Amino acid sequence: MGKKYKIDFDLLKFWNLFNADKKTLAIYIGISIIVGLIVAFSIPKRYKANIELAPETSSNNMLSSISSLASMVGLYSDANPNGDAIYPEIYPDMMSSNEFIVSLFDIKVTSIDGEINTSYYNYLKKHQKITWWSIPAAWVALQITKLMQDDFNGKSTEHKINPFRLTRKQYGLVSAVRNAMKCYVDKKTNVINIEFEAQDPLIAATMADSVKNRLQSFITRYRTNKARNDLEYMEKLFAESQNDYNEARKRYATFSDANNDVILYSVSSKREDLENDMQLKYNIYTQVAQQLQLAKAKLQESTPAFTVIQAVSVPIKSSNFKKIYILILFMILGFATRIVVLALKNKDSLFSYNS
Repeated sequence: MGKKYKIDFDLLKFWNLFNADKKTLAIYIGISIIVGLIVAFSIPKRYKANIELAPETSSNNMLSSISSLASMVGLYSDANPNGDAIYPEIYPDMMSSNEFIVSLFDIKVTSIDGEINTSYYNYLKKHQKITWWSIPAAWVALQITKLMQDDFNGKSTEHKINPFRLTRKQYGLVSAVRNAMKCYVDKKTNVINIEFEAQDPLIAATMADSVKNRLQSFITRYRTNKARNDLEYMEKLFAESQNDYNEARKRYATFSDANNDVILYSVSSKREDLENDMQLKYNIYTQVAQQLQLAKAKLQESTPAFTVIQAVSVPIKSSNFKKIYILILFMILGFATRIVVLALKNKDSLFSYNS
């Protein structure tokens, strides 16, 4: 069996070295403070805007009560008692899809100083500040992209963004938006919190409000899809039944005027047939008119309402990691670096190995 060695560390001697090295330690910490300040002020400011809203729920009251009680005691409960394919818990997944993010690129944004007035896509592409230490990596990535020529047919297709087939640049921008946009759903209250982060406070607020509007529009289109189809069908039936009734009434009136003084049985029978046909068409017309009104009411009933609990506002303070924390972190790093260097320089006298 191999010999076991015991490593001893002379703490007292290290303490004496530490006391004698305070001047050098102060230099290390001073350099760390300078580097920390440079880093802290080199990071571009980012601002976070948020908005809270509560969607209307149309679930059965009894089902909702049972679901709530089951959740309270920790039992399984259906996350979707409404039967809807889209419910609040999946809003974050839906918002992170390529289709949803690409739909945000055409939104017009303006910076708080008024110097930037363009689409959100161009803002991401041309008006983003980066740290000085990331410039070499960005340059290398740009050269690789140019060499690969991943735009379709060697031409730029940025004005026609296909969510199904993104270029490398577009995918990078979509990923950046996905990281900047967050959606949180409170499972107990279904309150939706939407956060959006940007380098400009006004643009952050604009995009947060736009995301809310796009989300509402998407949910409204889904919830009212069947009702809108039913309404379009009833409007078509109404137009047809109205036309049929008008034609039947016109035929009856024309025949009656032409045979007003005729008392033949065949004429009376024909007039009665036309009158019955007109009455039948009228009954159908009135029934379809009633169904049309019901379809309009159903569409209104199916349209969800969103209550804004906290409206979006332009953020005043940046959401960056506080500069003082960065400074403290670099001070600790400088202190630790000097301690390690001091221990390594005097390792022969500080460490002893005993078998």
